[in-house]
Amino acid sequence: MKKSFLIIFLPVLLLSVVSLRAQDPRARLVVAADGTGDYKTIQEAVNAVRDFTLFRVTIFIRKGVYHEKLCIPSWKCTITLQGEDRDSTVITNADYSGKVYPGKDASGRDKFGTFTSYTVFIAGDDIIAENLTFENAAGPVGQAVALHVEGDRCRFRNCRLLGNQDTLYAGKETSRQYYQDCHIEGTTDFIFGAATVWFEGCTIHSKRDSYITAASTTQRQSYGFVFNHCKLTADSAAKKVFLGRPWRPYAATVFMNSVLGPQILAQGWHNWDKKENELTARYAEYRNTGAGATHDKRVAWSAQLSTQSAKDITLTKVFGNWDPLK
Repeated sequence: MKKSFLIIFLPVLLLSVVSLRAQDPRARLVVAADGTGDYKTIQEAVNAVRDFTLFRVTIFIRKGVYHEKLCIPSWKCTITLQGEDRDSTVITNADYSGKVYPGKDASGRDKFGTFTSYTVFIAGDDIIAENLTFENAAGPVGQAVALHVEGDRCRFRNCRLLGNQDTLYAGKETSRQYYQDCHIEGTTDFIFGAATVWFEGCTIHSKRDSYITAASTTQRQSYGFVFNHCKLTADSAAKKVFLGRPWRPYAATVFMNSVLGPQILAQGWHNWDKKENELTARYAEYRNTGAGATHDKRVAWSAQLSTQSAKDITLTKVFGNWDPLK
């Protein structure tokens, strides 16, 4: 994984020009690749939403495979992306770190990096996505992000996130994200970033021996990644999987009330080959079950929470004034 750096996305700049065109005032737009909807591409529908709209706009996406590099910039907010069917409504692309960029990006680079490899990039606040598949189809070629989220108060329900290394980039310290009943799969560090994120009832699927999470939580944040009532599964070939490793020293991740499969290693957590991370990383578990939940041999610098400590991990405590269930 490469170190994070500030980058200006060329698609965002292009969208600023597009947004000057006439915008659609309707509260419901339909996307259909066959031309039977209001728009043929999801990007066209997003571009048509009024900038900083004061009411929620639903973009209904009919079944189909949409080959797009979708960008929702910060001025496109309060949008719901609603797929017709989770497994049959697919947004896919195949960029990856090191792939030659068509020309040069806005910062002068001629190759994609981790943070520009996304299939879908969300910078707008209050975005909801449901019944959709986000896929990076590049294969096992290194860092290749399917979904990159930096907006605040973003919710994902019944979605699939498919990729290999770096599938989900929960990218920004000030971003709060909620994933419910989602399927997220990958190989290495496939859930990573600095955002505060709650995963509820999700399936987290490892495709090979590696690491699930790579949080980069800052010292300022009380919470990082919270997995509650999740199920950790794996391909049959994956037998040595770590719950996580700290991308940054104060990484915070907790698994609670979840089923951990036999692929989870007894030690549970990895220090990213930096002994000093053991003094700062905040890794914890509470009332997990399954073959991988036995904690007798967990690393000494991780915690098994008491019932009292676990009571402090609630949606209200984690997200403050935002209730993702409303």
